[in-house]
Amino acid sequence: MSAPARREALRAGAARLRAAGLGDEAEGDARRLMEVASGLDGASLLARLNAPMPGEEAARFDALLARRAAREPLSHIIGSVGFWTLDLIVTRDVLTPRPDTETVVEAALAAAADRNAPLEILDIATGSGAIALALLSELPNARAVATDLSAGALAVARDNAAHNGLADRIGFIETSWADGVDSRFDLVVSNPPYIASAVIETLAPEVKDHEPRLALDGGPDGLAPYPHLFAEAKRLLKAGGAAVFEIGYDQGHAALSLARAAGFGNAALRRDLGGRHRALVFRQG
Repeated sequence: MSAPARREALRAGAARLRAAGLGDEAEGDARRLMEVASGLDGASLLARLNAPMPGEEAARFDALLARRAAREPLSHIIGSVGFWTLDLIVTRDVLTPRPDTETVVEAALAAAADRNAPLEILDIATGSGAIALALLSELPNARAVATDLSAGALAVARDNAAHNGLADRIGFIETSWADGVDSRFDLVVSNPPYIASAVIETLAPEVKDHEPRLALDGGPDGLAPYPHLFAEAKRLLKAGGAAVFEIGYDQGHAALSLARAAGFGNAALRRDLGGRHRALVFRQG
């Protein structure tokens, strides 16, 4: 019996993922898993879709499909994800960087009057290092400090800095928030945990079962980290420096009120590509 063509295997794989509840993601995820199983990039795979799938490749594809059908995140299966213009290593120790977070990068870049200036950046609770590294990739003379309470997360962030050729421009500190940091910065950025505690168990299995609870849980209303972070921004920003914090799509007005109560009367909201509030921006007076 001849081996099925890759096209047939891809169709069957997508159907398997749809049956597992992946919906619109099924076809794209199946194709990406076939690329991994075959060792072919997208264009090469497309050119070979009508060729038979070798037995060893079919076995690899089946094993990868089984993991995704069990709702393991695609980023964990592949081991990386694209963010901004970077390729970032991802493990269970960090949140998978999401396109929504690029709003924070965009807002921080917009706050930098001179992209060639020797800016100092602080990324609080850096996770994978996504925000700090994306900023460094766009600000050639900037340097960054990134903090995280998780040693595992910092190990991933260090690997990502090296993987993207940015290790000589960023330092890492294992600490809670910005405890022990006493320098002053031109930019303070953060994507803190902002999911309300009771909501976490309602999230998709990829999130609630595979991503670190420490990076998700923002307390009873999801806003618990912000008063402390805003106070830290006041302590650590240079005069005229800017802070950008990611927020939940439904937290805009509450977060804005907290920032203004902390003394940042110029605080403003930024929307993501979906038109939802996604970042809070303010400057030190």
